[in-house]
Amino acid sequence: MKFARRRHDPVEVNLTPLIDVVFLLLIFFMVSTTFETRQALELTLPESVSGVDLEVSPVTLVVTEQGRYRLGERELGATELSQALADEAEQARQHGLVVEADARAVHADVVRALDQAGVLGIRQVRIATRETQATSTQAETP
Repeated sequence: MKFARRRHDPVEVNLTPLIDVVFLLLIFFMVSTTFETRQALELTLPESVSGVDLEVSPVTLVVTEQGRYRLGERELGATELSQALADEAEQARQHGLVVEADARAVHADVVRALDQAGVLGIRQVRIATRETQATSTQAETP
């Protein structure tokens, strides 16, 4: 006796409704979320009676092409740099140190100045640069 076999359809899970529900939840949460904006404090700052502005500027150290240093109006050599920078260290710690190196200065001279600043605990060090001038002359090719 031959029994007829039933055909089994493969079982599938249709993910389309699940994806639709996830997108609807995503849109719902995006629309319903509010972002809190913090209000700044309203401060009334005290005013100065004398009206004198303090000129506070960072300490500027210039490194020349010849390997010399200039701190303020003083011209220094590599051996004098540590003592002169130590004299200005407190102001440099408070207001920063700007190193202006000539484009043709030797890299070792600049590193020596930065290393000395690090030894003295000067953490706010900036290296001054100058924006190059765009040249309008171009070589024409025939």
